[in-house]
This record gives sequence, structure tokens and C-alpha cells, in this order.
Amino acid sequence: MTTTAPSKRPPDQLDRKMTGDKAPPTVPKWRRGLRPYVLSVPAVAIVIGILYPFILGAYYAVLNYSADNPTPTFVGLRNFRAVLTDPSLWHSVLVTVQYAVVATGLETVLGVGIALLLNRSTLVGRAFEKVLILPLMIAPVIAATMWKLMFNPSFGVLNHILGLGHGFDWLSTRTGLWSAILVDVWIYTPFVAILVLAGVRSLPREPFEASEVDGASWFYMFRRLMLPMMWPYVLVAVIFRLMDCLKIFDIVYVLTAGGPGNSTTTLQINAFETPSPTSTTPAAARTCSCSGSSSSSRHASWWACSARPSGVRPGWRDRP
Repeated sequence: MTTTAPSKRPPDQLDRKMTGDKAPPTVPKWRRGLRPYVLSVPAVAIVIGILYPFILGAYYAVLNYSADNPTPTFVGLRNFRAVLTDPSLWHSVLVTVQYAVVATGLETVLGVGIALLLNRSTLVGRAFEKVLILPLMIAPVIAATMWKLMFNPSFGVLNHILGLGHGFDWLSTRTGLWSAILVDVWIYTPFVAILVLAGVRSLPREPFEASEVDGASWFYMFRRLMLPMMWPYVLVAVIFRLMDCLKIFDIVYVLTAGGPGNSTTTLQINAFETPSPTSTTPAAARTCSCSGSSSSSRHASWWACSARPSGVRPGWRDRP
């Protein structure tokens, strides 16, 4: 009786032969070495897309570059000196910071309050939760246009409802910025409320149930349990809203165009309408083609290229 020597092949190869499975294809060594570089191509493209405009902008910042100056020359730090010594810049910074701090604070307080009210699962709460997102579905420009019509002292609905008559101007020098903040609060408070509500509903229930058994009041549970646990969600909402408010342009520009005077001129509006230190042409007009072929192009050209005396802000009540 003869015996066969056991196979010296690895167990996995023996199992594949017995089951009829094919060996997995081997990846060539050059493909394995090339894979990390291929996977890094999107990241490199994003970095180049971010750095190239930044470097190009830094290069143009030391030139008197403009669309009507085909041969720009080197001016050094003249542009920076002219901008930093301009009083209108620091006024616009003050207006922007005031707008951002007040709007973010009001939206945070109202958003947290609405989230706590909606946390109670009732029929009215669920219905109001669906209606709450409606302001977020409206473009800020459209919402600002709606509010501008309601703010109108002659035929605005707000003066009629509040009984203020025709003498109260919501967009005056004294109240223009606060009216813009009111519109911002109306649009973006639901964003804060929805974000905080999602955080509140994800909190564990055990600590609250134990506090109720111990006889703790609602305010104690909110201050000692709920607020510390939902603080990360509130902080995220505050950061998002503060960043958006610091770059606000559309709402304020539609309502007041930075006026009356410069009472509502934010940093972005000031940059949009301030001429270059080395050119008397406004920045927007230098980059706008005044020969638009479509109606939208002609409308944009009117906004940026309409003739007006140098240094005079366009009429904030004369928009078409």
C-alpha cells in the first residue's frame, strides 16, 4: 500500500483548487506605486485653485491695475496705504461688526427659544416645524425686496398695521441698520432653530429622567444639563451665522444701498462702490461690460456703469 505525500501548496491555493475558484488577479507593482499619486490629484487641483487667485490678487495689489489701464505700473504699498487711511473703511468695519454681533445674538437667542418650544412633540409644534423653514426657501434678495415694500412709509403695510402713519421711515439714517437686522433675523432664525433642535433631540434622556425623579425644576435642568450638552450645536450655529453676517451684502444693498449717506455701508458695500486708489473708476464699473446684449446684462450695466459724479454714492431711493 502506497501513501501519497501531503501537498506542499498553501492551504488557500489547495482550497481554491478543490472548490474551483480562480485566484484573484494580481495588481502590477507600478500600478500600486502610482495609486497614491492618482488619489492626490483632486487635492492638488483644489490647492492650486485656491492659491492661484490668491497669488494673482497679491500681485495685482502692488500695481495700479484696472480695465482702463492696459499697462499697469508698480506702485508698492500705495494701494494698502490709501485703503487703510480711508475713514470710510473703518466706518464700514464698525457698521459690519455692529450688524454681525446684533444679528447673530438675536438669532441665537430666538433660535434656541424656538427649538426648546418645538422640542415638545405636539401637533401644533410639528406643523410649525414644517412652516419654520419657509423663510430659508426664499432668496435673500427676494426677501429683502418684500420687506422693502413693507417698510415703505407711503404704502407699506407695517406702518398701517402698527398705526405709525406715513411719518415713520424704517430705512432712515437712525433706523436703516436696525431694519436690515430685522430682515436678517426673520430669514435666518429658522436656521439656528433647526440646528439647535436637532441637537436637543439627540441628547440622552436618562439624565433628565433622573433629575425629574429627584425633583429638579425645569430651569435647573436647562441650566445644568441641557445647556452644557447642547452648547456644541449652539456654537456651530453662532459660527455659521457670524461668518455670514460679516460678509453681508445682498440684504443691506437691496434695502438701502448703503444709505442714507453711509449709515448702513458695510465692508462689502464699501469695497463694491469705492474707487481704486490708483483710478477714479469704481471697481464694479471696471469689471462690468457696459454693452450687455440681454436685458439682464443691460440691467447690471446700469447698476455699475451709470454716470454719476465722482465720490457720490448712487441714490438709494432711485433704484429701478
